[in-house]
Amino acid sequence: MLGREWQKSSRSGTGGADQQGQCVEARRSGRGCEVRDSKLGDGSPILVATPADWRGFLTAVAK
Repeated sequence: MLGREWQKSSRSGTGGADQQGQCVEARRSGRGCEVRDSKLGDGSPILVATPADWRGFLTAVAK
Protein backbone atom coordinates (compact mmCIF):
# COMPACT_ATOMS: atom_id res chain seq x y z
CA MET A 1 0.00 0.00 0.00
CA LEU A 2 1.27 3.42 -0.88
CA GLY A 3 1.95 6.02 1.78
CA ARG A 4 2.51 9.77 1.60
CA GLU A 5 6.28 9.41 1.09
CA TRP A 6 7.82 8.51 -2.28
CA GLN A 7 8.44 4.76 -2.58
CA LYS A 8 10.77 3.34 -5.21
CA SER A 9 9.46 0.42 -7.21
CA SER A 10 10.92 -2.94 -6.20
CA ARG A 11 11.23 -3.61 -9.96
CA SER A 12 13.29 -0.50 -10.68
CA GLY A 13 16.70 -1.08 -12.19
CA THR A 14 19.94 -0.67 -10.28
CA GLY A 15 21.85 0.94 -13.10
CA GLY A 16 23.15 -2.23 -14.71
CA ALA A 17 23.88 -2.33 -18.43
CA ASP A 18 20.53 -3.95 -19.19
CA GLN A 19 18.41 -1.56 -17.11
CA GLN A 20 20.39 1.69 -17.24
CA GLY A 21 19.14 2.96 -13.89
CA GLN A 22 15.43 2.92 -14.67
CA CYS A 23 13.72 4.12 -11.49
CA VAL A 24 10.07 4.83 -10.76
CA GLU A 25 8.61 6.13 -7.49
CA ALA A 26 4.98 6.39 -6.39
CA ARG A 27 3.07 7.89 -3.48
CA ARG A 28 -0.48 8.54 -2.38
CA SER A 29 -1.77 12.10 -2.35
CA GLY A 30 -5.06 13.95 -2.02
CA ARG A 31 -5.31 13.82 -5.82
CA GLY A 32 -4.85 10.04 -6.07
CA CYS A 33 -1.62 8.21 -6.85
CA GLU A 34 1.41 10.15 -8.09
CA VAL A 35 4.23 8.56 -10.09
CA ARG A 36 7.57 10.13 -11.01
CA ASP A 37 11.04 9.35 -12.36
CA SER A 38 13.24 9.09 -9.28
CA LYS A 39 16.39 9.95 -11.24
CA LEU A 40 14.99 13.46 -11.72
CA GLY A 41 13.79 13.79 -8.12
CA ASP A 42 11.86 16.95 -7.32
CA GLY A 43 12.35 18.15 -10.91
CA SER A 44 10.50 15.17 -12.38
CA PRO A 45 7.11 15.62 -14.01
CA ILE A 46 4.44 13.85 -11.94
CA LEU A 47 1.78 11.61 -13.42
CA VAL A 48 -1.41 11.64 -11.33
CA ALA A 49 -3.85 8.71 -11.46
CA THR A 50 -7.22 8.38 -9.73
CA PRO A 51 -7.53 5.48 -7.26
CA ALA A 52 -9.63 3.55 -9.81
CA ASP A 53 -7.08 4.14 -12.58
CA TRP A 54 -4.23 3.06 -10.29
CA ARG A 55 -6.03 -0.19 -9.36
CA GLY A 56 -6.62 -0.84 -13.06
CA PHE A 57 -2.94 -0.25 -13.80
CA LEU A 58 -1.82 -2.63 -11.03
CA THR A 59 -4.26 -5.28 -12.25
CA ALA A 60 -2.98 -4.98 -15.81
CA VAL A 61 0.73 -5.20 -14.94
CA ALA A 62 0.17 -8.16 -12.60
CA LYS A 63 -0.93 -10.33 -15.53
